[in-house]
Amino acid sequence: MKENNKTLIAGLLAVLAAVGIVALVGLFAIHPQKEMLLGEADATEYRISNMVPGHIDQLYVAEGDHVRSGDTLAHIGSRQVDAKMIQAKAARSAASAQSRKAKGGARNQQVQMAYQVWQKAKAAEEVYKKSYDRVKGLYEKGVVSAQQYDEVDAKYKAAQADCAAAEQQYLMAKEGARSEDIAAASALVNQAGGAVAEVQSYLDDSYIIAPCDGEVVEVYAKLGDLVGTGAPLVSILDMSDNWFNFSIREDLLKDIKSGQSVKVRIPALGDKTYPCTVRNIKVMASYATWRATKTLGQYDVKSFDVKVVPQEDIDGLRPGMTAILVDK
Repeated sequence: MKENNKTLIAGLLAVLAAVGIVALVGLFAIHPQKEMLLGEADATEYRISNMVPGHIDQLYVAEGDHVRSGDTLAHIGSRQVDAKMIQAKAARSAASAQSRKAKGGARNQQVQMAYQVWQKAKAAEEVYKKSYDRVKGLYEKGVVSAQQYDEVDAKYKAAQADCAAAEQQYLMAKEGARSEDIAAASALVNQAGGAVAEVQSYLDDSYIIAPCDGEVVEVYAKLGDLVGTGAPLVSILDMSDNWFNFSIREDLLKDIKSGQSVKVRIPALGDKTYPCTVRNIKVMASYATWRATKTLGQYDVKSFDVKVVPQEDIDGLRPGMTAILVDK
């Protein structure tokens, strides 16, 4: 009898335990636990590229270094750019000399030479004028022939033309270059200066500069590497510009609004919660796993990308850390 009673009691206890388990399962099924909204920390990352192709002859940073905005990260050497600068400066010097020559006009010796040629032409004109006057008088009296008169007349007119030409040459030398020539020379100077400025911009771009304060998270190139235009060289993480990304199904989104204050817990940093603000809500490109929302009329549930930004600096926060939305 005692053995039977023990067996009966054990059976009753087993039945009660099974009933209790079924009841708990039913209770949780009727009142399911609140779903945990998980996200991930992220921050702005700058991938810095070069403008000038060449060899990396200086590399000033390594992964893990902290840099300030304006720090030099690397230098790219290019002999082609150096040669272009020499050419551009030589062209600028030649254009400047030509401009000074145009603005300065003819030298004093040239002006004096033109004056002397003019005076010589004037003297020749006077001599031919006297000869012309004498022959003309004799021609009118019928002493000389018409041919002799015509010869003297032609020589006199040629002397007049030579004198006028010499005078104009003197005036041009005295006045200097034309305004159009001076303007053209100045334009050449500006053009050469622009070429120098263009090459100088290439030289400036050969220094790779940090655009912000941050941490070097990756260095893609090595010392001596040949890199082309646009090749990524260094990635810098701006730890001051961070946020959290949450992928939330639309049926859990009803209580989350843009601009709303929420709290986020970061397990890697302990149990402390941090005040944050919902910055943006946008639909994700792909569907979430299919989930039945009702017994009838089932449909796919889309997921939305919810961007949450902290209201204060979070010490120790790094991209990739798990974040939990604890208060909607």
